[in-house]
Amino acid sequence: MIAIIQRVTQADVSVAGRQIGAIERGIMALIAVEKQDSEKSAQRLFERIVNYRIFPDADERMNLNLQAIQGGLLIVPQFTLAADTNSGNRPSFTPAASPEKGAELFNYFVSYARNNFPNIQTGQFGADMQVALVNDGPVTFTLKV
Repeated sequence: MIAIIQRVTQADVSVAGRQIGAIERGIMALIAVEKQDSEKSAQRLFERIVNYRIFPDADERMNLNLQAIQGGLLIVPQFTLAADTNSGNRPSFTPAASPEKGAELFNYFVSYARNNFPNIQTGQFGADMQVALVNDGPVTFTLKV
């Protein structure tokens, strides 16, 4: 699984003009599922996201994780992260999981997250979403498991 995580002061996701998820300070995570991924991959990625130390401490050093700041986590499915962009001028989605497997593992990731963290908001798998955020820093990382 792949995640692009961004430290945000606020973020929200809408479908058809209706907001379906929003957080204040925290992490907005774009999530992609690849063919070889499993529930174990989803669990490991979630643990990495919530424990990744990207928030400043009193000395302005990135020493605090999402749990330490009691922030929100906005989880948005984005299969395009799994694209192979190594050649040509058009992405190949060969590495991406099938839509069925992608939905299954994304939903598992969300369920696991909700069972292990108090402030979870999500996008909608397969929907045309509009995502708005204020990237704090900017601070952005790619995590892959």
